[in-house]
Amino acid sequence: MRIAEFLSPQAVIADMQSRTKPEVLRELSATLVRAHPLLTADRLVEVLREREKLGSTGIGEGVAIPHGKLPGMGQLQAAFGVSHAGVDFEAIDGKPTHLFFALVAPENSAGVHLKALARISRLFKNPRFRAAILEAPTAADIHALIVQEDARP
Repeated sequence: MRIAEFLSPQAVIADMQSRTKPEVLRELSATLVRAHPLLTADRLVEVLREREKLGSTGIGEGVAIPHGKLPGMGQLQAAFGVSHAGVDFEAIDGKPTHLFFALVAPENSAGVHLKALARISRLFKNPRFRAAILEAPTAADIHALIVQEDARP
């Protein structure tokens, strides 16, 4: 499984405007809906909020992977956003979060969902990759960097 299979270039935000955790979830959800019009933003926000109630998906090092499962989803979908200002996402290291990878999976897709989370987590452990993403000027550049890094063995 490659990230390019579930992250379209249209679902990347180069400069998020959100300043709070709820705003981040809304902005990522709206971006997913623009890329995949059959989804509804309100339902996506609800699914992501429910997961956040269990504990923050802010994994540290400036990265968060809000995720959830949605009944009726045909396949795994994602949105990615960069917040240059940083957002208090209640990350485990207590630091501001800059890179947000929202993942929404079909309800009965535990294996695919977990593989995607593991792949994203592994990718964003690389400090040079995170820095390159933060320096990328456009959504197209960010998407290209993610696809390129994900293609490495």
